[in-house]
Amino acid sequence: MAANVDTTVARPAKAGRSLWADARRRLVRDKPAMVCLVIILVYAAVAIASPHLFPNWADSYDYDDINRAPSAAHPLGTDEFGRSVLQKTLLGATTSMTVGLMANVIAVPLGMVLGAIAGYYGGWLDDAIVWLYTTLASIPGIIRLIAIKFAFQDTVLFARTPFEMDLGRGMSGVYLALGVMSWVGTCRLVRAETMKTRELDYVLAARAVGTRGIVILFRHVIPNVLHIGIIQFSLGFVGAITAEVILSYLGLGVGAGVPSWGSMIDAARMDLVVGRWWEIASAVGAIFFIVLAMNLFGDRLRDALDPRLRTA
Repeated sequence: MAANVDTTVARPAKAGRSLWADARRRLVRDKPAMVCLVIILVYAAVAIASPHLFPNWADSYDYDDINRAPSAAHPLGTDEFGRSVLQKTLLGATTSMTVGLMANVIAVPLGMVLGAIAGYYGGWLDDAIVWLYTTLASIPGIIRLIAIKFAFQDTVLFARTPFEMDLGRGMSGVYLALGVMSWVGTCRLVRAETMKTRELDYVLAARAVGTRGIVILFRHVIPNVLHIGIIQFSLGFVGAITAEVILSYLGLGVGAGVPSWGSMIDAARMDLVVGRWWEIASAVGAIFFIVLAMNLFGDRLRDALDPRLRTA
């Protein structure tokens, strides 16, 4: 009698999910995170569309409609020049979202590269970078920003070209100052994570086969601390928007005539005394929802991307 032969074909093991796939799955299943993401996307769409929808807002003076309360014609009322506060609020999203995006495009890569270099190489490079960010961190953030704005108030880069940047009175000066001054937190976190990552087996193996340090840094180390940069980008967005509002309120933000939530609060700060609440309420409400959404989404993103915070 022939022996029974097992003809079952072994099935290949199911591949596990990557960090990014698992994070995406967690975020998609997180309803509050998705609601916050939708709010952020709506703000981004408003920021992109508003300059095209209201190209002549700055010149739409109507002195017969000055400081009108909200009505059917003007849902959020009018300002001291008779211009629509609703349009002004929507255009302010363009300023704040642009500043938040560009400031973090500068700050996050700068902080990640400096932090990775300090953590991986150590020695005098580490000492120099730590000294630099410790010195910057010892100065209050708003004081650093004001100092930078005053230092470059008469500076214009790439004058008379399509890339002209007025650092003293333009939007570019705000996001450059924020970007150059806001990398410290990212650098500190990436440095600490890199110091742990450089001792892991795959990094030691790369060293053992003679791979150059700069190659290891950009091929193996930085990709494995990239989640910190993504988290810092989302949280830094809030800081940049808030800083722009404060600078504009102090008269050091974007130039005159550029709609901004901070300049709206500055222009309307005395209106409450005489009962004109709609302009300051519109600016504060716009700030509240985007800051709340970005903070909540940043927390959920951190929970999804940081393995140490996972509970399920």
